[in-house]
Amino acid sequence: MSFFGFGQSAELELVLSDAESRRRVEHKTEEGKKEKYFLFYDGETVSGRVVLTLKNPNKRLEHQGIKVEFIGQIELYYDRGNHHEFVSLVKDLARPGEFTQSQTFDFEFTHVEKPYESYTGQNVKLRYFLRATVSRRLNDVVKEMDIVVHTLSTYPELNSSIKMEVGIEDCLHIEFEYNKSKYHLKDVIVGKIYFLLVRIKIKHMEIDIIKRETTGTGPNVYHENDTIAKYEIMDGAPVRGESIPIRLFLAGYELTPTMRDINKKFSVRYYLNLVLIDEEERRYFKQQEVVLWRKGDIVRKSMSHQAAIASQRFEGTSSHGEAKPPGQPADNNGRQ
Repeated sequence: MSFFGFGQSAELELVLSDAESRRRVEHKTEEGKKEKYFLFYDGETVSGRVVLTLKNPNKRLEHQGIKVEFIGQIELYYDRGNHHEFVSLVKDLARPGEFTQSQTFDFEFTHVEKPYESYTGQNVKLRYFLRATVSRRLNDVVKEMDIVVHTLSTYPELNSSIKMEVGIEDCLHIEFEYNKSKYHLKDVIVGKIYFLLVRIKIKHMEIDIIKRETTGTGPNVYHENDTIAKYEIMDGAPVRGESIPIRLFLAGYELTPTMRDINKKFSVRYYLNLVLIDEEERRYFKQQEVVLWRKGDIVRKSMSHQAAIASQRFEGTSSHGEAKPPGQPADNNGRQ
């Protein structure tokens, strides 16, 4: 049982009312470790109790009030002094006074709006937590408990296939097709690659899943690209007219849903990057954005409102382009 401050005369503990039955999931911490947290969804009630334990029963504990808060906040690592709160709920549990013995206080935050998914990235963290506070004259007694929120979505109504061409004039002409533009996190990407013209000696081809995290606005915009997966399509030279199938299972990778302009602070987008390498180690690539979404294990009525909102966030993606230099944003193809 932890508490803050030296020489505190009391300890606090936060206990959820459904702790024994509520599901727990792994979530990455800021240090890169994985820990288990209680899982919640948008619209669910958060209830429990705050347990105040006096360390010395023979002494009185004077205080200026006891409260419990439910907070959702975004922290940008380059601006750690500012926490951007998008959910802030408070319940007063006790008026100023004194305690002569340990106490338990019940609390309930009903149908709490939790609009965004919990996320820990390279430059940003979105977290939800409960915080109990005993206000004191010199130093408060504080206890926090993090929870994890998952956003569930419904099947997108429009989910067209992706068809694109990548070509270098008189040297290379490839068509490739993915069966969908939007995939849930346990989905399978199915596709085909057609070689229409091959006049360069290709020795290797792969598809990469790239996560692009964008934080900040204006002059303080940071882009972080992280290659989540590499999937080798072929090792050897293709010939004209050859067709190569693709089956890429997403369940084995650490992915989150696509996040677009979350609270005007950050975005997380995913791209399929087709990479070809010739015998002279030159690289040709084509990027295409895909939308990832979280499919609920059990569809519950309480999720319907949140799912409807989430489904509205989907945007259509389609692309057809010519060769461009590398290093540009999504929907690039190029040569290095």
